[in-house]
Amino acid sequence: MVWTGRVLSGLFVLFMLGASIAPKFLMADMVAEQNMTPLGWPAKYLLLIGVIELACVILYVVPRTSLLGAILMTGLLGGAIATNLRVENPLFSHTLFGIYLGLFMWGGLWLRDASLRAVFPIRRTPA
Repeated sequence: MVWTGRVLSGLFVLFMLGASIAPKFLMADMVAEQNMTPLGWPAKYLLLIGVIELACVILYVVPRTSLLGAILMTGLLGGAIATNLRVENPLFSHTLFGIYLGLFMWGGLWLRDASLRAVFPIRRTPA
């Protein structure tokens, strides 16, 4: 169970680094033009959002701060959901993508952290 959680968490981190954070730092002009402007965000916030994402991912990776990182990343994903909803992007492919990432992130953390499983146990209801 712990190894499955580590794999899920690792895939989440790799996705965030490769598909979201790195493009903000390495291809800023293209990301601003194709992603930020259509969503109504000024390009000047691109670097700041990338730094916030990177900080959340680093906190998530460190075992002692992983819960804080997950909570902060959940807030960031909520903002992404709200932004996509506001501009009326497609529901299942764009708007709810933050939910999919959040479930992946929290699922990985839940599987690898026994204290989180103790707080949020999965129980069978009596028949």
